[in-house]
Amino acid sequence: MNLKRSMINASVHTAKTVVAHFGVYLPSFAYWTEEQWLDAGSEYDEIRDCMLGWDVTDFGSKDFYNIGRTLFTVRNGRLNRQGYPKQYAEKWLIDPENQRAPAHFHLSKREDIICRAGGNILVQLTKADIEGNPSSETFLTQVDGCTRRLGPGDIVRLRPGESLTIHPRTIHQFWGEEGTGWRVDGVGYTLSSEISSVCDDWNDNVFLVDYGVRFPEIEEDEPRNCFLCHEYPAAVVES
Repeated sequence: MNLKRSMINASVHTAKTVVAHFGVYLPSFAYWTEEQWLDAGSEYDEIRDCMLGWDVTDFGSKDFYNIGRTLFTVRNGRLNRQGYPKQYAEKWLIDPENQRAPAHFHLSKREDIICRAGGNILVQLTKADIEGNPSSETFLTQVDGCTRRLGPGDIVRLRPGESLTIHPRTIHQFWGEEGTGWRVDGVGYTLSSEISSVCDDWNDNVFLVDYGVRFPEIEEDEPRNCFLCHEYPAAVVES
């Protein structure tokens, strides 16, 4: 099933509900309408160029409720582009039970995954070998500053307040543990965040199963309620 605009609208609505329930405040542009963006000038170019804001994707899997993500990028830099010197990024992620991104690793990005509220996050890790395939070797990572040695496919459980570092070239998936989250319409939700070096979704992701796209085409079955981070219109130029 293609990713439909109705699914995106519903996912963003649920994300706002989850964020509000846990007392997290997003910046004002998280709640902008399509009309507000159509009137926005070049002073908001950092949001456009660094792809801040809502990000809803199924990665081309056509299986959004199992392989998909709803997240909000709060801050980010832009590698090799003048005017965006930040060396860090921050995202808030909505974690329904068992929904996850495809298994992947990053060539350069280093990230901390923090379980913020709700239930538990399960993080599965495997080191990639020099060719980008899963390695059989053990490796080191840090859980709340404590160094741990893990084996291929090991799963670390993060309870609210706990965090884990994912180093470059570490294959990973993470998801909300079933039966532990705050329930909305029969689904348990956990809130997590990611603090990392600059996120470059165009060049730094290596997927073990490549569904073809990071930002899929959308079936427009109902009007858009908000722009996603890759959909922003160009800045209004004042005459």
